[in-house]
Order: sequence, then C-alpha cells, then structure tokens
Amino acid sequence: MNFATFDLNLLRVLDAILHEGSTVKAGNKLGLSQSAVSNALNRLRHSLEDDLFFRQGNKLIPTDYAASVKDGLRGHLSVLEALLMRSDFEPTLVRGVFRISGGDYFSEMLIPRLSAQLAETSPKVLLQQVAWEPDDHLRMLENEQADLGLGPLLTNVDELPPWIRCQHLFVSNFVGIAAKENPLVSDIPDYGELPIDRYFSASHVMFSVSGEIDSFEDGFIKRLGKKRHIALTVPTFHAVLRAIGESPYLAIVPVSLASRVAEQYGLRMFSLPFHLDGIPVFATWHKRSDRTPLANWLRDQVFRIVEPLADENSYWP
Repeated sequence: MNFATFDLNLLRVLDAILHEGSTVKAGNKLGLSQSAVSNALNRLRHSLEDDLFFRQGNKLIPTDYAASVKDGLRGHLSVLEALLMRSDFEPTLVRGVFRISGGDYFSEMLIPRLSAQLAETSPKVLLQQVAWEPDDHLRMLENEQADLGLGPLLTNVDELPPWIRCQHLFVSNFVGIAAKENPLVSDIPDYGELPIDRYFSASHVMFSVSGEIDSFEDGFIKRLGKKRHIALTVPTFHAVLRAIGESPYLAIVPVSLASRVAEQYGLRMFSLPFHLDGIPVFATWHKRSDRTPLANWLRDQVFRIVEPLADENSYWP
C-alpha cells in the first residue's frame, strides 16, 4: 500500500462496514449511497490488497485481515478526528450525523426544538432519533448505532460499564389523565385529586413497550391492597394520549408531557390518589466521543433544552 496516496476517508467506510455488516447500513450511517460505499470498498480492496469481505448468504463476512483491524481502527479514527478537528469549532461549518436513542417522550419534549436549532446553527448536521431499547441501548452506544441515549436506566449508575459516560438529567414525575368529558373527572379541576374509589372503578391504558402489564406503578398500588384493571397497553406515549382522548379510560403519564399536550388531545389532568415515586432520567454516551467536538457540542445543546424539565414544580399551578 502506498500510504502517501491513500485516502484516509476510506477508513471510515471500512469501519462502518465492519460494525454494520452491510454496505446499505454502512451507507445509512455515513450518509452515503450504496453505490458510493461499494465504490469505496473496491478502492479499499485495491489499496490494501485484500478482499476484506466475502458474502455468506445475506451476510458480509470479514476476512481474517479485516477482522484483525476492527477493534484498533475505531479507536485510531477517534484520535485522528479529535486531532484534525479545528480547535475553533464552528457549528455552522461542521458536517456529521448525530443519533439520539430515546422514546417518543423526547420526540415531543426535545426533538422539535433541537432540530429547529440545528436548522439555524448547524444545517449540515443530520439529526436522527432512533428507538429507545431499554434492554439494548448500551449495545447501541457501543456499536455506534446511537451517539446519545436518553431514558431511565435498568441498572445502578455504579454498575454501568467503564466505557459509559452518564449524566443525570431530571426526575420524571407523573400525573393522571382522562378525557375532559369523562364523567369520572368532569367535576375535578386540572391537577385536582381524583377520589380513590373513582380511580379503581375505571379501566386503564398503560404505556408498555413490551406489552408487560405489571408496571412500576403497580408496585405502589399493591401496597394499598388494590388492583387496577388494564384494558389496553400501547408502546408509545402518543398512543396513550390518543387512546385516552377517545375513550372512557384513565392513564398515568409524565406530568411534563401531559401539561404540554393536554389541550391538543382534549385531556384533563388529575393528581393521583396514592403516592408514586418519580423516575430518574439519564443521558448516556460512549467515552470515545468525549474527544469529538461535534458530539460534545450537541450534547450540550440537548442538556440545555431539557434542563427546564428538572423543575417539575413549574408544571403545577
């Protein structure tokens, strides 16, 4: 290989194919067409004098040589990126892709404002929100399928892998919701407490990504010696809001979300007739991006936008 004439940008393509296992997925990650990725792969094969990959069914399998450079390549690319990035980082000039893994709560509470800001300050940056997988989000960060994870943690902070960076964002408190015309709440002012007998006489809609009906709030309900009837589970808060607006059911959602969209969905908010702890929400990212100016800058923008959510009292009259 003639290093003097080698295009170092090709290494980004090699890294993406190694980790994605597909030229299509690598292209999506890099913002390149499949033909551009295939062309880059042919140039890599010629320069490195190795086939690099071979097909086995629908999979791209790396050669021994390609597999041997996989782990080291990513680390060296991060070092090069940090080394070559202009010290006077200018958001308006930078190009890149930033993927946020988060549920549809953040589709409402973060993404619209962040995308509007990027359109003005960083028009060459592609922002992508990808699905939040509670059981899988650390792997997504490790494999660069996401640059930032936003949501509750399933483990204690001190049990996270050493390569994970973590920042507490806010505690999400909860409120009950019902359609305004629902007779169970028609005489209850917004944020007024619903009598406990009415609450348990109703059927309920529950947010559940997996469909599991034994949720964290049921742990608090069991302490009362009560049990609620779940009539519907849905995997997004948007679906919860729509279902409540068009049914006689009740639901529990984050108070910050409800206060923002209650009027839009024709909802009444009420205080729950029992105690329910808030859920801590965290940002997580891979430590390799600590040296990347774009990732650092975008994380700061995210933190600034969600900072008001830390003051949940601002949503109560």
